[in-house]
Amino acid sequence: MHLTIVGSGYVGIVTGTCFANTGNQVTCLDINPDRVAMMKRGECPIFEPGLSELMTLNINGGRLHFTDDRDHAYADGELIFICVGTPTGADGRSDLSAVMAVARDIGNAIESGTCKVENPVVVVKSTVPVGTTAKVREVIAGITNKTFSVADNPEFLKEGDAIQDFQHPDRVVCGIDSEHGRQLLTKLYEPYVSQSNPLMFMDIESSEMVKYASNAMLAAKISFINEIARLAEHYGADIARVREGMCADKRIGDKFLFPGLGYGGSCFPKDTLAVIEMGQESGIPCLLNEAVHEVNQQQRHWFLARIIRHFGENLTGRTFAVWGLAFKPRTDDVREAPAQTIIEELLRRGGNVQAFDPIARKTFPQYGLDIEYIDDMYECLAGCDSLVLCTEWDEFRTPDFQIMKAKLSSPVIFDGRNVWHDEPMHKHGFDYYSVGRRPQHETAII
Repeated sequence: MHLTIVGSGYVGIVTGTCFANTGNQVTCLDINPDRVAMMKRGECPIFEPGLSELMTLNINGGRLHFTDDRDHAYADGELIFICVGTPTGADGRSDLSAVMAVARDIGNAIESGTCKVENPVVVVKSTVPVGTTAKVREVIAGITNKTFSVADNPEFLKEGDAIQDFQHPDRVVCGIDSEHGRQLLTKLYEPYVSQSNPLMFMDIESSEMVKYASNAMLAAKISFINEIARLAEHYGADIARVREGMCADKRIGDKFLFPGLGYGGSCFPKDTLAVIEMGQESGIPCLLNEAVHEVNQQQRHWFLARIIRHFGENLTGRTFAVWGLAFKPRTDDVREAPAQTIIEELLRRGGNVQAFDPIARKTFPQYGLDIEYIDDMYECLAGCDSLVLCTEWDEFRTPDFQIMKAKLSSPVIFDGRNVWHDEPMHKHGFDYYSVGRRPQHETAII
């Protein structure tokens, strides 16, 4: 099949590469000529394990192409996927300007004959509020009377595991308005689905809601366990034991129930706010989602309070090592990263920061914070008053604690991801703070 992918951000480039890998002819359209030139050279503009190698394989196989030429991109697209960004604006609403601009381009391509395909299917893969795909249909229909179909096909990719998620999905959800769209999407997704990993067809509005409902549920689980962790710590319980007992209940399960600094990235914060926005617009307040968002924002400040309680309000003259800048491991994405909030507050109170991240060292500087980036995790500790761990990268799990203790000017660790355990850390001689586990030297947490 001939596919057009509009937008080569995270969703677009993963989608295009994976579809090319099952034998389709894929053309990725991006308006940034420098980005296009980079991808034509086989250079992946984002970090995602396995993606660069898969891109190169399919470029060399003649199946994956990149262009900034709209006419070329739309010419043969049987399925045209809209994969552009829908960022949250200052008012909390999803910015759909890029989606609608693409819809106008597609309408013009169909009307002018630039798109030579009879009855192309326009698939919205960007995460959009319910009703957006219908608006895309209206925009295109306002430009051309020629036949086309629309569909919604939300993505459920985890950053750091996107290739695996795409190739072995839990489910593929498709909202359709025509039998033609069903047939093409069935053929396209056949290599990826089975009875246990179904291809689900439904009305478009329901498919749009599935994406938000799914992410809102996962976000709720994260905020729930963090709220329980605060209670556990106050009353002297160990959240690890609490979680173990709770998750043994098959009705609850154990996914996304890990205490820490809360969620970040491009999906959960944006999608939770979008659900809140839809509730406000409909007059049906989404009180649970509002609470989920509030708990998540408070979590990083609750953890910051641990640092302030230990060192005092004024951090002038103190230097903090921060391990981990990405919002989660296996990605360079620093959007809504807890590390940003924590570092900003440390700096505001007069502290200095030395930071290490194996990948996000190149993306975090976009925030323009006055910190020093160190290329070695142990050297990052040199002369620091404490270590603050913000991202659970694998290389942090079994470090040399003797080297760590020797490098730090004082043996204090704030573990925001519960990577280590209380008792062995105290045996190593550290003052150790984590999430949901009362430090041995403290009798109460307020």
